[in-house]
Amino acid sequence: MGLRDWFVGEIAIDLGTANTLIIYKDKIVVDEPSIIALDRVTNKVIAVGKAAMQMHEKTHENIKTIRPLRDGVIADFTAAELMIKAMIRMIDTGNRIFQPSYRMIICIPSGITEVEKRAVKDSAEHTGAREVYMIHEPLAAAIGIGINIQEPIGSMIVDIGGGTTEIAVIALSGIVCEQSIKTAGDVFTRDIMDYMRRQHNILIGERTAEQIKIEVGSAMAELDDNPPPDYEARGRDLMTGIPKTIRVSYSEIAFCLDKSISRMEDAILTTLEAAPPELAADIYTRGIHLTGGGALLRGLAQRLALKTKLPIHVAEDPLKAVVRGTGVALKNLEMFKSVLIQ
Repeated sequence: MGLRDWFVGEIAIDLGTANTLIIYKDKIVVDEPSIIALDRVTNKVIAVGKAAMQMHEKTHENIKTIRPLRDGVIADFTAAELMIKAMIRMIDTGNRIFQPSYRMIICIPSGITEVEKRAVKDSAEHTGAREVYMIHEPLAAAIGIGINIQEPIGSMIVDIGGGTTEIAVIALSGIVCEQSIKTAGDVFTRDIMDYMRRQHNILIGERTAEQIKIEVGSAMAELDDNPPPDYEARGRDLMTGIPKTIRVSYSEIAFCLDKSISRMEDAILTTLEAAPPELAADIYTRGIHLTGGGALLRGLAQRLALKTKLPIHVAEDPLKAVVRGTGVALKNLEMFKSVLIQ
């Protein structure tokens, strides 16, 4: 460890609506849900990440759990700051004497406003960052899956996160046309909660709906290979008020997610329409790249392939594509200077 490393650290942060990932020294050192638990009386942090997620929707009146990010941007400034601080403290820097100041790169959605950018920058600075850079998520995702964004060749990225779906056509280190829609993982979770209430008269929580999405979530009512077995969902019967269990199949979930996935398809088609013809020709050859947690939804790649008539490539580790790309940009600051926002 050099002397400079004692005073200055470099970290790449994917500050997501659902999960926050941090890279330090080329390793993912933090991978935690973006949630914080606070004491209502003293406003002290009780838990962050997985520990706070265990408490979510199970708290008494003295504890509140907050998800500081909504739709990809900071909704609760104070909670976001406390959460980032706590997650940075999770990094083992090997320096027990004092905390180094950091140079940070943080991912932001492409449809973010100037005010929202300022909120991200201020939160990072308040946690002790010396320099703060920002990078748009579709560019970070493209770098993370190994696309050379500096080439004069068009690539299309669809990054389906928790709060937003980022759709972008990239060439020559820039976004040529893009769309950022608020239909993503959180909307899918809400769709499942609404469906269970309407169809089965059962009230389920956010965590149960999330679990249903992971276990039997599907974009198509008929899956050719490896259909998941039915899942037992537990909740409160709305008629009697007594807890009960319902078996849910993947076909049911495909039906309840249908409208939201259709909105995503429309946004992809709109972005393809806006792409210049030469880049459209490149996309025809190279296809569309899916990243983000939503890319893991069963049957989504097949459904998009049927709709767009283009090859669909799901990233090898879609959840970590954005943070990996941010880490690469951090290592090669000079090379990616043109895509960073300061």
